Amino acid sequence: MTIQKTTTTTEQKFMPVQLDAIRVDSVLSFDVFINVNNNLVLYRSADLPFTERTKQKLIENNVDKVYITTDSREKYQSYIEKNLNKILHDPKIAEEKRAGILYETSTNLVQDILSRPTYGENIKRSKDLVENTVGYILKGQEAFHSLLKITSFDYYTYTHSVNVCTFSIALAQQMGFYDQEFLFELGVGALLHDVGKSKISERILNKRAALNSIELEIMKKHPKWGVDILTETDDIPEASYYPILQHHERGDRSGYPNGLALNEMHIFSKIVSIADSFDAMTTERVYQRAVDTFPALKMMFTINGAYDDIALKAFVELMGPKGLSAL
Repeated sequence: MTIQKTTTTTEQKFMPVQLDAIRVDSVLSFDVFINVNNNLVLYRSADLPFTERTKQKLIENNVDKVYITTDSREKYQSYIEKNLNKILHDPKIAEEKRAGILYETSTNLVQDILSRPTYGENIKRSKDLVENTVGYILKGQEAFHSLLKITSFDYYTYTHSVNVCTFSIALAQQMGFYDQEFLFELGVGALLHDVGKSKISERILNKRAALNSIELEIMKKHPKWGVDILTETDDIPEASYYPILQHHERGDRSGYPNGLALNEMHIFSKIVSIADSFDAMTTERVYQRAVDTFPALKMMFTINGAYDDIALKAFVELMGPKGLSAL
């Protein structure tokens, strides 16, 4: 193995990336480093092609993870997004690794969206990502369950958004919706459903206790704020706005912002409200312990009329081999 040079600066910070994410026969826009005796050293410069031989040498030395500088994060993210379709359909990459690359790419993108929610390029990137996610989940149960295994169970707005998008697309498929345009428009709305939270202060979003009445009223504005933000970009399908506005509506009229009944909610909203509630209940928060999968589903069933019955039953079937018999 030829090492080009050792890094000498102690100020550089690094982040790991999967070797499988690096495509062969491409010139990278970022330097690639490897761990040698607990020191990160430059393996491939950005201006050199990353060939099959280059990659094979790493594999022969049992290297499955390489490193890039944190300063290169945006370049790496752009590279992965451009190559994501190829990665997700590469039979040489294990299913769980493909799922991991998709999940990591998605969470990084949502962080970018929340930091610049009115930036049109970020919304375009989200649409491309959803298109890849739909195609991946349509491959079948193995793809969905691979995503499920690496889902984050610590609650952050960006991981929550990715989880809800994944659950929503898979649930729609479970309900018999296979039309890619339907799933795409649903997925865009699901991924961006919490974009309105970008207008809420970190102090409220990350509060280590339950919100008080004033804070709760502010939080309840995020669905409408999300619609306002995305209307500025005017770059998502019209139907995708429904779950952004209605994901906190409940069929018993106890939801917000408009207290809708089930028959007043869009089908996208019925699906995303289930995915959103489930993920919120089953992820760990600083003020709330996570609930296990089937206790959470039981709790959702006890709220009469809150959720669409057909969609909720389909979600139970989706989440476990025993399905409804486990409740």
